[in-house]
Amino acid sequence: MTARHWSRGFRLFLLFVVIFGLIAVLVTYNHTAWFDDRIIHLVQSPESPALTSTAKTLSLVGSSKIVISLSLVIMAALFLFLKHRLELLLFLWVGVTSNILNSILKNWIHRERPNIHRIIEETGFSFPSGHSMAAFSVYGALTFLLWRHLRSGSARVLLVVICFILTAAIGWSRIYLGVHYPSDVIGGYAASCAWLMLSIVLFEALRSFLKKRKG
Repeated sequence: MTARHWSRGFRLFLLFVVIFGLIAVLVTYNHTAWFDDRIIHLVQSPESPALTSTAKTLSLVGSSKIVISLSLVIMAALFLFLKHRLELLLFLWVGVTSNILNSILKNWIHRERPNIHRIIEETGFSFPSGHSMAAFSVYGALTFLLWRHLRSGSARVLLVVICFILTAAIGWSRIYLGVHYPSDVIGGYAASCAWLMLSIVLFEALRSFLKKRKG
């Protein structure tokens, strides 16, 4: 990775830190209420048994049980079959630290969950969304690692589209089920994107350093 790429990755990290900071400030001073109420109404208005079942399934896909299980499978594949031990380190780092970061941010902001119309019950604070952060971090890291080994441009585009749709759908499910505000979900995406960008920059720096030492 060249210095230019490092610089671009670090600029993206700073950009998403600023975006998250702005959202956090707006949430703290309750300036997102109008936005949250409108989006919640828009998302929940077509409520139906089929949509509720879909939302619950998507929410499960973004839950810690599924994310941890998937992470273990991916880490085993990286280590045993592909021999990508450094990539295993990145995946493990992003998965573990993003969860810790989410807990820190939730306890810092102390935002209560919405009580407009809850389809399921959840405990804990609301901002930023843990499901959104976990989904973006893990599936985003997976997309980055797979991207590096794909040569086809169309395959890369398909990979990004699948990751985008999956993470967006998980965010939608949390709003639909009434356990998160839209600003929680967007804030979760911004926080995990910033952390993922920084993690990738550090990963590439470590990889370049180790490559030079071997050379």
